[in-house]
Parts: sequence; structure tokens; C-alpha cells
Amino acid sequence: MRRLIVNADDLGLTAGVNRAIVEAHTFGVVTSATLMANGAAFDDAVERARSAPGLSVGCHVVLVDGAPLLDPGAVPSLVANRSAKNGYFYSRLSAFATRAVFGRLDQEQLVSEIVAQVRKIQAAGVEVMHLDTHKHTHIFPSILAALIKAARICGVPAIRNPVVPVSAIRLGQLSGKPGLWKRYGQVRMLRGFAPQFRRKMSRAGLATPDGVVGVVETGSFDGSLLRRMLEGLPDGTWELVTHPGYDDADLRSVRTRLLGSREEERRLLMSRELTEFLGAQGIPLISYRELVPRL
Repeated sequence: MRRLIVNADDLGLTAGVNRAIVEAHTFGVVTSATLMANGAAFDDAVERARSAPGLSVGCHVVLVDGAPLLDPGAVPSLVANRSAKNGYFYSRLSAFATRAVFGRLDQEQLVSEIVAQVRKIQAAGVEVMHLDTHKHTHIFPSILAALIKAARICGVPAIRNPVVPVSAIRLGQLSGKPGLWKRYGQVRMLRGFAPQFRRKMSRAGLATPDGVVGVVETGSFDGSLLRRMLEGLPDGTWELVTHPGYDDADLRSVRTRLLGSREEERRLLMSRELTEFLGAQGIPLISYRELVPRL
């Protein structure tokens, strides 16, 4: 049996992104969203989330390409400019990855910053059902270890499984889309991480889907590509990672490569064709609330 969580990342980025996510939940297939605690439109996101009680909300942990919630002096290993009072995280994923791989990110600082982001959302009265990370940084073992510890401290019951099932990607889908080949190669290399990830989730007592889809295709979604991808889903519970939004002035003022593609995803996620396709495929939609066992 196949089940699908449709998660919208970047809640809190802009008011337009917030509006698109709630619309795609209310009138479309989005079942879950992850909120950026340090997003410019955080307060608006909290209000919109409260208006949609059926929407499961998680924390979209930001450790790269953003600013920490804690004072930069309290997390010096995480910021690029240690002398600046308003220090920022490393903007390039490659620089962050180098520090993660070579053990240059202090574990206690990582945990403290992640906990601060989760606690801010919880303090706003929003239940945090799962954690994931901006740019999928918890694919690195040191980040995953900190995420697990923070989840247990904050009582968050689930974490996104960042591993993509290669069976859901057909090489023909990438024809004419050269920008997707690099991400496809990265996905294949990361497959070896899957068993280790599952063992760590089990030991920590945390729920997780069987993997994610839509990561390779981020920024390149169209209806036919999405349908072919979902047709190839193996049995299990999978998460479709999406980024709906409105391509407005606010969006163009923040650091993001996803502009017009957010509009396309918003339309696609609210389309009758997608809803009918999922029904024909016999793929029920669930949220992280339904993934997590209730006592």
C-alpha cells in the first residue's frame, strides 16, 4: 500500500508563500507544512496556520542561508562572520557541508539553535509535529544527530526522511532538463545513507516516512513530471516536498531561486487533475499527525 504526505516547505518566508500554502491545503492536496521560525513572515504564518486546523505543522530548521535566532556570539561555529553582531549562517551549502563533514560545527551549538527555533513555534501556540531542514542539511550525520537530540528535548515525534527512492525517478523524466542531472547524481550517492537513517530513527523512537519525492524536481515541477514520479512510488509512506507560493515583490526581496516555479506548484497542487490522478492511483493522502502513533 502507498500513502502520501504532501508537505509545503518555507511557511513563514513571505506572506504570499503563507497564503499559497494555506490555499493549497484548503483547496488542494497539501496536508502538512514546515514553518521557518526565523522567517520574515513568521507572525502571519502562525495566524494562517491557526485558521487551518487540519494542516499539520512542523519546523523547517534553518542552519544555512539565513540568520540564527540565538545571538551569533552564542553559536560562533555556525555563523560565517563571527565578528558581526548580526552574524549570518553560511550562505553556500558547499561551505556548510565542508564544516559539517570535518566536524567544525559544535554539536551543543547546533542543538541549542535548533531547540530555539522549535521553541519559538511552540511558544506561539502551534503544535510541532515534525522537523525537517532547509536545503536538507540533516543528510549529514552530525546535523541529524543534533536534530534527533533537539526533537527529543522539545517533544517533537517525527523527522523527515531525506532519502529519495531511485525507483521513483526515471531517466526519461530528466530529458531536456540538464539542471536536474546534478541533483539526480547526488540522490543516487546518498542512497547508502538510508539504512543508517532508519536505524537512528528507530533507536530514538521517532517516526519517519520511508523517504521523500520531489527533491530532484524542485523548481521544475509540471503535471506530467509529477504524475510519472508518483506512478513509480513503491509501497510505503512517502513525503512529496513542495514549494508553493506567489511570485510577488516580497518573494523577490528574499534569497531564493524558486520564483515563478512556486506559482506553478501552487496551481498544480490545487488542480482537479492531480486530485483525480491520486484517486485513480489509489494513493491516500495523510499528514504527519496521522503518521505519528498516538497513545
